[in-house]
Amino acid sequence: MIISASRRTDIPALYPEWFVNRLKAGEVLVPNPYNRKKIKRVFLSPETVDCIVFWTKNPTPMLPYLREIEDMGYEYYFQVTITDYEEDMEVNLADTSDVMASFLLMSERLGKERMDWRFDPLLLSEKYTIAYHLEQFELMCRWLAKATTRCIISFVDAYKDSPFRELTEDEILKLACGLSKIARSYNLPLYTCAEKINLERFGIGHSACIDKAKIRSLTGYRLDLKKDGVQRKECRCVESVDIGMYHTCIHGCRYCYATGSQENARNKYEQHDPDSPLLVGHVRGDEVITERAAVSGRDIQISLFDLPEMYTGF
Repeated sequence: MIISASRRTDIPALYPEWFVNRLKAGEVLVPNPYNRKKIKRVFLSPETVDCIVFWTKNPTPMLPYLREIEDMGYEYYFQVTITDYEEDMEVNLADTSDVMASFLLMSERLGKERMDWRFDPLLLSEKYTIAYHLEQFELMCRWLAKATTRCIISFVDAYKDSPFRELTEDEILKLACGLSKIARSYNLPLYTCAEKINLERFGIGHSACIDKAKIRSLTGYRLDLKKDGVQRKECRCVESVDIGMYHTCIHGCRYCYATGSQENARNKYEQHDPDSPLLVGHVRGDEVITERAAVSGRDIQISLFDLPEMYTGF
């Protein structure tokens, strides 16, 4: 079982103490996004949790807890979004230079293979032009390219009530061409996330953010997991369990699909209790709580190719 923490909210930046408390307790309660009275109890243990994937725009608050997470026997890696937008687009985020400093520190300590850099979503406006993105991306690559094994990009989606338009194919191709040239100059592999368009002509591949091959390289074991059917068709991630809640992130990013009203998010954030099994609030008593099967996806069958070289020479 892969734990996603989380596509729905920024757990490392906003709720790190709660997350570690849930690992200690061995379980977490996750409400249905569309019906608060339906709750899943997810059991957490190093035996059933194959890997934790952290999604964040500021990993710094999680730093003091990493040793504790490791001592409990959990494997993990980070998807860290560091963009070139300013406060008009990302209202309550930490300073970009501070986040990059944390990224570099964590890469040195954890290993660059545990630190993915996300430069997304890419949107265009009078201020945030193609030239602007290329210039800022090059500046960031100077700092981050050697501290990660890949950079993941995506292009903004015009979801319901989104204030931003989708990019044209020509705009995507111009961005892809420019970004790939810069990435190549820093020997930084570049990938897209859940995009239909094929950019292989620019050396940009399709990625899986929750990546079975990456997890195997980190943990040393295979995973018998299927593609995540809950995600978009173009998403290549394997199945995972997301323990976050929508509308609980207070970063205020204008392009965010997971948070609507900032007032609503702030109200939920103020209801947070790090000792509660729920991310927000407490169980009221009128909920129906069912248990989610917690099964490791580790493939314990040994193939011929997994045997040491000394046993494969016959």
